[in-house]
Amino acid sequence: MVRKALAGALASAGLLFSPVSPLTLLSPVPAAASDADGRTAAELAEQAEDHLLGAESVRLTMTDRIAEAEGTVTEPSAMDLALDRDGNCVGTIETGGEGGGRVEIVKRGEEVWLKPDAAFWKAHVPGDEGDAVAGLLEDRYLHGTTDDPALEGMAGVCDLGRFQREIDTGASSGDASLTKGEETTRQDTAVVPLTGEEDGERTTLYVTADAPHRLIEADRRGEGTDVTLTFEDYGAPVPAGTPSPAETVDIGRLEEELLDA
Repeated sequence: MVRKALAGALASAGLLFSPVSPLTLLSPVPAAASDADGRTAAELAEQAEDHLLGAESVRLTMTDRIAEAEGTVTEPSAMDLALDRDGNCVGTIETGGEGGGRVEIVKRGEEVWLKPDAAFWKAHVPGDEGDAVAGLLEDRYLHGTTDDPALEGMAGVCDLGRFQREIDTGASSGDASLTKGEETTRQDTAVVPLTGEEDGERTTLYVTADAPHRLIEADRRGEGTDVTLTFEDYGAPVPAGTPSPAETVDIGRLEEELLDA
């Protein structure tokens, strides 16, 4: 049951890394307006895409307001991850808004540490077993490797390279024109908004006004869609610290303790 709950939750978290994200509008497309330094909306979008695809590491946050409002525990409602091309990451994933639960994540190489809170276990493991798992963990990290079926999904969630490949694949199919708006600010940074609409969904990409032109926020809104992604700390190392043995319990040991309980 523990492995099944984890595998299902992490598989749903991995839905974020699909070609239907707001980043599919990053492809170079026709745009008539040009900014102060002579760059068109398409050129700004292309530079932003190039920087994201070339990044060795980045901090990615995501908020899905629809998933949060609906309280669907099988879909991520929020995410905050620092990740790199080597598959290392540190951060959190939340599911289903209030009551859905929160999971702290640390991954170095093939080793994975997860610390789901009590709300997560209650939401994902039926009956009294959720309370039992939370009680046995006692605020410790669940530890294992990506060889474990319950944890192998982390290899994709924490892989910036996979994310970049899916952006690249998705971008090639975009056919909506981008319109450049007036300069504004995001994250205390001057940005140029680039807006496009496709299939009834409106996407706005916020690209830094000064070179290098980087994407720092992307919003996508439409019927049944209200997602915001932010991108920070391009090239910053993922924190290398890992939980101590005293703070962890092996996933196999946890299952043995549940059987004995």
